Amino acid sequence: MNLKDLYINYFVSKGHKQIPSAPVVPENDSSVLFNTAGMQPLIPYLMGEPHPYGTRLTDYQKCVRTNDLENIGDTYHHTFFEMLGNWSLGDYFKKEAIEWSFEFLTKVLNIHVERLAVTIFAGNESIPFDQEAHDLWIAQGIPEERIAPTKDDNFWIAGETGPCGPDTEMFYWRSNDPIPEKFDPEDVRWVEIWNDVFMQYNKAEDGTVTELPKKNVDTGMGVERTTAILEGVNDNYQSSIWTPTIKLIESISKLPYEGNEKPMRVIADHLRTAIFISADPAMIKPSNTDQGYILRRLIRRAIRYARQLNIDITSDWEQQIALLLIDQYSKYYKELSDNKDIVLEVLANEKIKFNRTLEKGLKEFDKRTMNSNNIDADTAFHLYDTYGFPIELTEEIAKERNITVDIEGFKAKFKAHQDLSRQQSAGKFKGGLAGDSVIETRYHTATHLLNAALKKVLGPSVHQMGSNITVERMRFDFPCDHKLTDEEKKQVEDQVNEWIQAGLEVKRVEMPKEEAIASGAECRFIEKYPDIVSVYIIGDDVSKELCGGPHVSNTKELGKFIIKKEEASSQGVRRIKAVLEGE
Repeated sequence: MNLKDLYINYFVSKGHKQIPSAPVVPENDSSVLFNTAGMQPLIPYLMGEPHPYGTRLTDYQKCVRTNDLENIGDTYHHTFFEMLGNWSLGDYFKKEAIEWSFEFLTKVLNIHVERLAVTIFAGNESIPFDQEAHDLWIAQGIPEERIAPTKDDNFWIAGETGPCGPDTEMFYWRSNDPIPEKFDPEDVRWVEIWNDVFMQYNKAEDGTVTELPKKNVDTGMGVERTTAILEGVNDNYQSSIWTPTIKLIESISKLPYEGNEKPMRVIADHLRTAIFISADPAMIKPSNTDQGYILRRLIRRAIRYARQLNIDITSDWEQQIALLLIDQYSKYYKELSDNKDIVLEVLANEKIKFNRTLEKGLKEFDKRTMNSNNIDADTAFHLYDTYGFPIELTEEIAKERNITVDIEGFKAKFKAHQDLSRQQSAGKFKGGLAGDSVIETRYHTATHLLNAALKKVLGPSVHQMGSNITVERMRFDFPCDHKLTDEEKKQVEDQVNEWIQAGLEVKRVEMPKEEAIASGAECRFIEKYPDIVSVYIIGDDVSKELCGGPHVSNTKELGKFIIKKEEASSQGVRRIKAVLEGE
């Protein structure tokens, strides 16, 4: 039986309800581009909001991490991966979590206890050594010398303050070498396979720590890593998860995996990630910003590595691989089969676009480096601006050829390019606000209401992708896969005007950034905000967004909201132009 099925069945037998996997693009957390961990979609419930499925939950969650793309190609890094998790929301605590973790590993997965070791929290100046976890592991049969207390690696907190607590990590001896009696967490042959986090305390701003009245358990196990362990392979890409894809790439390229590991791993990983992003309900399309930029970069990187394998990139090679992956995962993620045609179209279109410029760009690269071992800032920017080479692609090609790149010079030119673009589009700053006049302040508040109304009419995946405000009108860009119908436009317009007429209070609250995100406040480009942020709240539950302001104090100040135009901004992105009349 598949690891996901074994896990879900086990925890359902322990009274857990299976919850569906959240989309890879977060629905209620705009602080990140993708869901990067199994617990991320559950943050509101771990913070106290009641979950409709109850207090014992389990799932498998789609995750995407893009902070280490350069590591893709080794034996264990993946851009897309699946996390198994089980949660207790104020229900059971350490005893059950540890006993069930041990039972699942040793009785369901049949891992011998000799190959297991654990870390626990060693304690610090304000929180004691986790004696309870220690004693529970001893009771399971883990010997003292296989329990390693640590400070830094066994304590969890989302930010500087808030819910926090110790965790315990489980390790597996992933080597044919003799198993040492004493566990050393720094020995790379011990591989972490599971983590149980015990949200036991609350840390206040003054640093004091108190016990939480309701304690939570959050756990996580990686599907790819655990599958490779169970199947006895030291290369994740040689596990049953990956072998069908690798064999197909071998067939397409007419080359063996051995000796071509990196390009084959990159192609397999990046195309798998690309199909999950493009099949997501958020309807992400390749672009030059946000999730669309990541999607474009993944597809183009896969194409470049396909060229290294001498694959005819004008053939349908990527369609073959995508169809195999869609078939492999559709049992668990229905959106793949439902959106199969969209996925194939995204891959084909991006391949055609990139193929047009790749050959020319590589020739330009060769020409510019013929008598030089350096790519200067002008060349790097020319490759980006003219041939669509992301700076990361230029860096990768240069690294392979032992050529240096003036990265800082490129960044300066890129920033100057951005600044010029901003000036040419009415000098936006903060949330698209061009000035602080009364009318512009009204329009700025109206963008929050429009964002909320679009979510209500079109779905929670809608978010602001850009805005621009003048004294005459507001402009708002958002992801959407279709032209809005007249009925949809009317529903949005009516909803905004209903909120305006309701005379809702607009409140500004200052709080730490992490606290704001945990509270459910919406935000784009979280990295641009300081540690203490302003959160604007409209009504009781209409809108909550991080924003630089300024805003009106009551929605009745806005006047009548009228949509003047709805049109395409770019592929997969729509644009609304609207005005406010009267007061």
